[in-house]
Amino acid sequence: MKLAKRLVLTTAALAAVTAGTLSGASAGQAAVSQPVRVGVDVPDVLKVPEGNRLTGVFSATGVQTYTCTDGAWKLLEPAATLSARNDHSHRPVALHSRGPVWVSTVDGSAVNAAAVATSPKTGTIPELLLKSTATRGAGVFADVSYIQRLGTTGGVAPTTACTGTDQVSVPYTATYTFYKPTV
Repeated sequence: MKLAKRLVLTTAALAAVTAGTLSGASAGQAAVSQPVRVGVDVPDVLKVPEGNRLTGVFSATGVQTYTCTDGAWKLLEPAATLSARNDHSHRPVALHSRGPVWVSTVDGSAVNAAAVATSPKTGTIPELLLKSTATRGAGVFADVSYIQRLGTTGGVAPTTACTGTDQVSVPYTATYTFYKPTV
């Protein structure tokens, strides 16, 4: 039942994002302009190596979903909608989900990544440096080399005990920055 409910919610979220993207802006209007700066302090451990340039800064709003495993909460998956950091109308331009993967709702490009460094923060999920493991498509996420998850709020697993196959989704926000190799 919980899986069916999650599928319904995911389908509804995707429909809302698609409708918002189509009604709120054309593909050209929804494209992200080149950012000037991140606007978030970056711990040294999360700095992107030389030879990469910042190509996108996105605000994310979503949930971290946890499932009960052996009496403890374990991360199952993230689910977030990303919008251009400088877009005050918050038009969705990407979806973030298990993998982790980011998929552009504007051009269909995608990037998968794996964490290579973490920076803990009190009361919120940690900030991360992720390295791309694969990209698809010829759009916003083509050739992405590194991703940072910065400025996190919320998303922490409950501290209470759990039983059976309980699941809980905890709201979070973050800033995701995307980098591509300098040519």
